[in-house]
Amino acid sequence: EAGSEDIDILSNGLAFISSGLKYPGVKSFAPDKPGEIFLMDLKEDNPRAVELRISRGFDLASFNPHGISTYVD
Repeated sequence: EAGSEDIDILSNGLAFISSGLKYPGVKSFAPDKPGEIFLMDLKEDNPRAVELRISRGFDLASFNPHGISTYVD
């Protein structure tokens, strides 16, 4: 709804999507909404983005994700 900033797709088809970047001089479609991370399973017949819950104690009000990457061990 507010646009995605970046995406990282794993070999198993899971896609992690960062959204909600607020950057000076760039229009924000949801200026009062904190940033979010979504997960999408691209192997599903009708994939849809699902918002991931972020742990308690994390400062969501200032969460401003710019980019995303994954590490597989």
